[in-house]
Amino acid sequence: MGIRIERAQERDRELVVSVMEEAFHHDPVSGWVFPDETHRRAVHGAFLGVFVDVALAEGRIDIAEGGAAVALWLPVPAGAPEEEDPTPALMRRTADPGNERCELVGRLTGAVHPHDRAHAYLLMIGVSPDRQGEGIGAELIGAELERCDREGTPAYLEASSERSRALYERLGFRFLGLTVDLPDGPAMYPMWREPQVGRTAAEAGTEAARDRGYSPCS
Repeated sequence: MGIRIERAQERDRELVVSVMEEAFHHDPVSGWVFPDETHRRAVHGAFLGVFVDVALAEGRIDIAEGGAAVALWLPVPAGAPEEEDPTPALMRRTADPGNERCELVGRLTGAVHPHDRAHAYLLMIGVSPDRQGEGIGAELIGAELERCDREGTPAYLEASSERSRALYERLGFRFLGLTVDLPDGPAMYPMWREPQVGRTAAEAGTEAARDRGYSPCS
C-alpha cells in the first residue's frame, strides 16, 4: 500500500484523540470501562487523552496519511519500575473520578507487563471507522516493527479481542499464555514479538491486510 506516515506533534493532539475516540467507541474494553454509551461519549475522549499525552511526552505517535489511523508507542526499559505508575490514577481522575474501572484497567494490565527486557510497547492503535478493513493499521504497525527488527528490539502489546489477537499473530506477535481478565468483562491478551529476520514486517502486514478486517485497536 505504501501509506505516508508522519510523527505527531503537540499540535496534532486533538486529531489523535478524535481518531482514538471514534476507533475505540465500540471496543469491548471501552464498553466495559464505560457501560453507558451516552456517558462514554461524554468522557471517553478525556480518558484516551491521557494515553495520548503520555505517548507525546515519553514515546511517539505515528499518524497515517489523512489521519486515517494513529499508533501510540512507548519505549520500555529493562528492569522493574522503581515507582508506582501514576497513569492509572490519572486516567480515573481526569476522565471519571467516580468510576474505579478507569483505574483498574491500567493497574491490571500493568501488573502483567514484562520488564525483563527493553522493548517497544504498542500502547494503542486506532483506525478511523470509515477506513477500517483496508489494512492501514497493519501497515502502520509494520513500519515500527521494521525498525524493531533492524535494531533487534522486541515489541509488546495487549490485544483486546480474539480477533485482534489473531491479526497480531500474523505480524509476529505471540500470546504470552495468561489473559488479563477484567471483572465481569472481556479478556485481554498480552502479546510479545521477538525481532525477526527474513520475512519483513511489511510483508506480514500485507498478509494481515488481505483479511480486510484489521482491528481498530490493540
